[in-house]
Amino acid sequence: MSLSFVWTYSDAESRGTRLSVFTFFISNIWWYFVSTGEEPSGRPAGGRWLRKQFQKLFRGNRAQAGPNTISVTDGHLSPGDKEPQNVILTFEELLEANHLSEASQLLIEREERLFGEITEAEALEHQEEEVDKFDADRKALKDLVVQTLKQSLSTEVNVEALTSAVKAVCQEEEQDKQWKQRDGTPPAWRPSGWKKLHDSTLCSLVEEHMDNTSSSRPADLVEKSSLQVDICSMGRQLKQDLLWVVEVVKSCYPPELNICNSYAKWYHQTFSARLKKIAEFGLDDKDCTSFLLWVNDYYPEILRKPELASEIDHEALGKLLPEKLLEPLEEQYLSKQQSELTTCIDRVLEEAKQKWDDGEEPSRKDGCFVSPVAYDLIPPINGIVTTTVKVVGDQSKAQDLTYQLKDLLQRFRIFQDDIMKRSKPNSKPFIKAILSCIEHFRDFLIKKSDLFPADVQESCLSVLMDMKQSAHMYLLSPVHEVLKPLYRKLGTSDWLNNSTFENLLVSIEQEIQDLHGAAESCHQDLMGQLHQEVTAEYVKRLLRGEVKLKDKERQEKAYMTVKDNAESLHNLFVKMGSKEDWLKEILSKIAEVLKLQDLPAIQLQVVSLGTDYPDLSEKHVSALLKLKTNLTKADRRTVKVILSDALKETNVVNARPFFSRVLVK
Repeated sequence: MSLSFVWTYSDAESRGTRLSVFTFFISNIWWYFVSTGEEPSGRPAGGRWLRKQFQKLFRGNRAQAGPNTISVTDGHLSPGDKEPQNVILTFEELLEANHLSEASQLLIEREERLFGEITEAEALEHQEEEVDKFDADRKALKDLVVQTLKQSLSTEVNVEALTSAVKAVCQEEEQDKQWKQRDGTPPAWRPSGWKKLHDSTLCSLVEEHMDNTSSSRPADLVEKSSLQVDICSMGRQLKQDLLWVVEVVKSCYPPELNICNSYAKWYHQTFSARLKKIAEFGLDDKDCTSFLLWVNDYYPEILRKPELASEIDHEALGKLLPEKLLEPLEEQYLSKQQSELTTCIDRVLEEAKQKWDDGEEPSRKDGCFVSPVAYDLIPPINGIVTTTVKVVGDQSKAQDLTYQLKDLLQRFRIFQDDIMKRSKPNSKPFIKAILSCIEHFRDFLIKKSDLFPADVQESCLSVLMDMKQSAHMYLLSPVHEVLKPLYRKLGTSDWLNNSTFENLLVSIEQEIQDLHGAAESCHQDLMGQLHQEVTAEYVKRLLRGEVKLKDKERQEKAYMTVKDNAESLHNLFVKMGSKEDWLKEILSKIAEVLKLQDLPAIQLQVVSLGTDYPDLSEKHVSALLKLKTNLTKADRRTVKVILSDALKETNVVNARPFFSRVLVK
C-alpha cells in the first residue's frame, strides 16, 4: 500500500515552489523518454504535445511508484483528466521539505509491509537489507524531529515544521498502541517511545534555557548581588518562555497533549531544583529576602498573569519549594524583621522621652502640637508587616510581628502617665501631641485590620481608649475645678430667677482657650467630651431637687429656662468645635417634661426620653418628677411602670449612653 498525499499550490505554496516542481517535471520527462527509448521527434505542435507527455509521465509514475515515495498533486485538472495530477516525493525529499509527519506515515506503511506481510519463508537477505535501510531512515527522521523540537523556544522556529514534527510523534505513539494490541512479535524498535523522547528533549531544552540566561546584567539589577541577579534572570527567562509557549508553541500541538501545562511543569521543576541548590549554601539577609520573594510572591504572580492563568493550572504545580527547606529561611527573615522593629520602637520612644525630660515642647504643625511617635512608627510597622506577607507568603506569620505593638502601646501609656503625674510646664503640650498619636494609631489599627491578629487589635484599641480618656481627664479636670462654684448654682432658685447661667457660659469660654493646641480632630473630640460633661453636670444639679416647681407657672418658667440654657450651651460648644448636637435634645426633652400638665402627656414624653437613652433609670425619672411637686407618688409610680414596660419591648441598637454619667441619690 502507498499513501496518496495531496499537495495543492493553492495551499499557500510560493511561486518559487511552483517553479521548482515544474523543473522537477521537465527533468522527469527527459528521464522518462530516455529510459523508454522513445524520441520526442514528430511531436504535435504547440502545448498539446507537452500535455500528452505529462499525462504519459504521470500515468507511468503512478504505476511505477515505489515503497519509498509519496505522491503530491499540483491541484489542477487538465480538460481530459478526472483526477488531480500527482508529484511523487521520496522519503528523502519529504525530510528535506520538513514534511515530517508525511515521512513518518511513509515509514509506518513500509513497516507494515516488512513486518505485517513478509513471511519467514521469504528471502532473509532481502528482508535484512530492507530492515537496514528502514533503520537508517527511521534514525534520519528521528534526528530531524528532535532537531525541530529543540527549536521550539527559538524565535526562528519553523511553526509548520514543528507542527509536522509533533504530528509525527503522535503517529509513532499510535503505531506503538497498534503493535501492543497485536499477537505477533513487534519489531525491535517497538515501542518507539517517541513521546518520552519528545518530553525529555523539551525538558532538557528548558534546563538549557534556565542555565544559559543572559550574561549581561540588566540596568535594574546593577546594585544586586550575583545570587539575586541569577535568580531574577531565571525568573525572567521562565516568564518569557512560558508566554512564548502560550502564544506560539501551543498552536503546533493538539489540545489533548496539554502542552502549556507540560512546559509549566518542566519550568517549575527546573526552577525548583536550581533554587534548592542555592539554598543549600546559606544566604545573607538581603539574599534571603530576595530568595523568599521569588518563591512566595514573584513566581506565583507570573503564573497568575491573565495570559498564562487561562492556559496553566498553577494550583496543580504546588509550592515551588517544600516547607522543610523554607522554614529556616523564613525564621531567619522574621527574626531580622523583629529585631529591626524592636530597634525602631526603642529609638522613637527614647527620643520622645528625652525631649520631654529636657523641658522642650513638642513640635508644631499648622499651629498644633504633634508627636513624632506615630509618624515614625506606623510607616515601618505597616511596611514590615505588608512586605512580610509577600516574603513569607503567610498572613498569620506576618501578623505575629505586630505583637510588639501591644508592648509599644503599653510603654507609651506608661510614658503618658509619667508626663501627667510629674506635671511639668511642657506636660500639657505633650499630652495634646499624644492625643494626635492616639488618633493615628487607632485609625491604623482599624483601617489596616488585616495586618493584626484579632487579640492584638482588641488589646491595642483598649489601651488607646484608656490613654485618650486619661488625657481628656488630665486636660479637663482643671476646667471643671474652675467651674465648680458656678455648677453649684444650677437647679436652684437663683438659677431660675436670674442669669447665673450666663456667668457659667463666660467662664467656660475663657477656660477653653487654654485647651487649644491639639490637632483639629482631637480638639473636636476634647470639646465634645467637655460638652458632655458640662451637660451631665447640668442635669445632675437639676435633679438634686433644690428648686420646687409647685405650680404651672413655675413649671413653665423652668421649661423656658432649661430650653434657653440648652440653646446657649449648644451654640457655645458648636462654636468651640463640638459635634455633639444630640446633647441639646436631652435638655429639650427634660424641659418638655417640666412643662406638661397632663399625666398621659408626661408619660409619653418620659417614654420618648427613655427609648432614646435606655440608661435612663427609675431613679432619674423619680428625681425629675419630684421637681413637679403637684404630682402624687402614685402618679410617679405609674410613669415609671409605663417606662419599664416600654423599654422591655424596645430593641435599642447603638444607643448613646448619657444618664449613666448622671449620679443621683
